[in-house]
Amino acid sequence: MDETYVGGKEKNKHESKKLHEGRGAVGKTAVLALRERGESGRTVGFPVASVDSATIHAEIRARVEVGSTLHTDEAVVYNGLEPAFKHESINHSAREFARGNVTTNGIESFNALLKRGILGVYHHVSPKHLPRYVNEFSFRLNEGNVRNHTTQRLDSLIRRSAGKRLTLEALTNA
Repeated sequence: MDETYVGGKEKNKHESKKLHEGRGAVGKTAVLALRERGESGRTVGFPVASVDSATIHAEIRARVEVGSTLHTDEAVVYNGLEPAFKHESINHSAREFARGNVTTNGIESFNALLKRGILGVYHHVSPKHLPRYVNEFSFRLNEGNVRNHTTQRLDSLIRRSAGKRLTLEALTNA
């Protein structure tokens, strides 16, 4: 699992939109992404209100089976997950990217594809609709396997869309 931040660069914003609070995650929405290991490894991502230990731990407990092994980077928000989970981390600051089967490369690839897709295709997404875009990229990754015939992927899309009506009013009203 890994977290990433989605939002425009402060230096590229119009002066009236700048927050003048620093760099990095300022003014961005945090997205937490999780990926199962193995051949059927599914990816799920979702925006989180904040990247602090309480929030991240609550999201993990809600979505990950107790006793699972978690692979993360060295971010301190992941400390304290044991004994409910086995936790192994990669120390990127020491130039470590994989240690045996412990790695975050797969989920970091998802985060990179998400950001590149938003920048290259949509150019901008509002925090209000960010969950939909994250779901789209999760779907693309999970269903985009070339071993799955195109009609299988379309069937999956239709099945997941059934009963989920999005009206223009719901889309445009805050």
